[in-house]
Amino acid sequence: MKLFGYQLPAMSSLLIWGLLWEIVGQVELTFFLPALSEIFVTLSEIITTKPFIKALSETGQAFFLGTFFAVTVGIPVGILMGKNQLIDELLLPWVNVFLSAPLTALVPVLMILFGFGLKSIVITTTLFAIWIIILNTRAGVKQINPSLVEMAQSFGAKPMDAFLKIYFWAALPEILSGVRIGFIRAVKGVIIGQLLISIVGFGALFELYSSQFLMSHFWAVLLVLFAMAFTISEFLASLERRVSYYASKR
Repeated sequence: MKLFGYQLPAMSSLLIWGLLWEIVGQVELTFFLPALSEIFVTLSEIITTKPFIKALSETGQAFFLGTFFAVTVGIPVGILMGKNQLIDELLLPWVNVFLSAPLTALVPVLMILFGFGLKSIVITTTLFAIWIIILNTRAGVKQINPSLVEMAQSFGAKPMDAFLKIYFWAALPEILSGVRIGFIRAVKGVIIGQLLISIVGFGALFELYSSQFLMSHFWAVLLVLFAMAFTISEFLASLERRVSYYASKR
C-alpha cells in the first residue's frame, strides 16, 4: 500500500481502518459500533469462558467436517468433469445452478431430511463450499496439456496413476484457489446453519448477544470469525504461490 508516494508496511490498511473504527466508536455515533479497544477488552474477557470455548469447539467441528467432505468430494468430481466430456455436460448445469442459487433457501429442506443436529449443519457447510471447488478443479484440468496424459499412458500408467499423479498435480494451483474460496464460503455456511438449524456454537452467541444488545460481545465473536477466515485464506494463498510453477509446466 502506498500513501503520498511512500510504501507503507503490510497490513497498514487494516491499521488505518482500525483507527477510524476506534474514532467512530469513541464519539459514539451509533450504539451498533462500539470502540475497537472496547471490543478487544470484551474479547479478552470472554475468550476463556466455558460458553465461548464450547461455541468455538462446536463451530470448529462443523466447519472442519463440512470442508473435509467438500474437498474430498469436490476435487475428484471436478477432475472427472474436466477429463470426461459426458460427465461434464451432465453435471455442469447443476453445479452452476447451486453455485449461483441462494443456498439459505435449502436449509429448511435439510432440516426436514436430516433433522436439527450437527448433520444438517455439516451438510449446509459442505454445500456452501463444494461448488466453487468443483468448478476451479474442472478449470485446472481443462488447462492440462493432453501430451502429459499421453506420455504417461505410453509408459504404462493406469487410470488411477494418471488421476493422482497428473491431473491432481497439474491442476493444483486452481484446486487450491477453489479450496481457498470454498473455505471462506464455508465460514458463512456454518454460521447460517447454526443460526437457522440449531442455535449452537457461534450462532448461539450471535443470537444471545444481539437479542440483549451486547454489541461489544457481538463484534468480539465476529472478529474471531473474521480472523479465522483471514488466516485460512492467507495460508492457502501462500500455498497457491508455492505451487504456481505447476501452471507454467502444463
